[in-house]
Amino acid sequence: MIGGGVSTPTVRVVVVTYSPGPLLQTCLDSLADACSQPYDVVLADNGSVDGFPEQLAAAPGVRLVRTGANLGYGSAANVGAASEPATQWILVCNPDVRFGTDAVDAMLAAAERWPRGGSFGPAIFDPEGRLYPSARRVPRLGVGSAHAVLGLVWPDNPWTRHYTQRDSAAHEHAVGWLSGACLLVRREAWEAVGGFDPGYFMYFEDVDLGDRLGRLGWANVYVPSARVAHVGGEATRRHRPSMLQAHHDSAARFVSDRYPRAVVRLVKRGLDLRLHILLRRSP
Repeated sequence: MIGGGVSTPTVRVVVVTYSPGPLLQTCLDSLADACSQPYDVVLADNGSVDGFPEQLAAAPGVRLVRTGANLGYGSAANVGAASEPATQWILVCNPDVRFGTDAVDAMLAAAERWPRGGSFGPAIFDPEGRLYPSARRVPRLGVGSAHAVLGLVWPDNPWTRHYTQRDSAAHEHAVGWLSGACLLVRREAWEAVGGFDPGYFMYFEDVDLGDRLGRLGWANVYVPSARVAHVGGEATRRHRPSMLQAHHDSAARFVSDRYPRAVVRLVKRGLDLRLHILLRRSP
């Protein structure tokens, strides 16, 4: 039984749904072997029409919370996290994540080692078993710009390697930000920063969260002993031009929130060029 029938869970699992399909069932089933602590599940639904959230909300310990519109990822996660009763931990994930055995327990164990850890992220693998660079530095202007431009033609360039921290993926360590595809957050830290910034509809809400946690002295901790699989990319492949535009807009917002206007104008020109190139490559 999900949550073990416990009335006061320790972990609130918030799954953001938007017609998630049958992968949602796989996600929820995998939690049983991933978390030994009492947990409940909130499906923060942005307007699904496939019936899967309603079907799976019939299981014990699972609730469907309708956001009322397609609010985007971060805003929907905020709605789910705010559901009562309040829990010590908030685990936000995509519905196409499959948790490995003891994955959540491994992150909770890491939290004992990192009392100032605000967020914890697992090693994320794609369906072919390749490790995704889910733990990165905050993209400051120099490295971030070089990664954004050179990464299109030279994926293994030094700036991209520095930004994605590929050479340190084997050990537990603090990073600038962690992928929001699967993210465990201490509620105290979550409430200190107000959760995700609702100004980000999609993309960069996790970068922004990690940066704001770090500015308040909380660590973002990568925990490679926790492993999850993430299908990912279905929505991006179906709606590639609009997803590229959303990524561009969110990147521009992130820069605008942190740098002077003259710098922002220059960076936006670079982002516009990058978007133009990617849209021309788009099928």
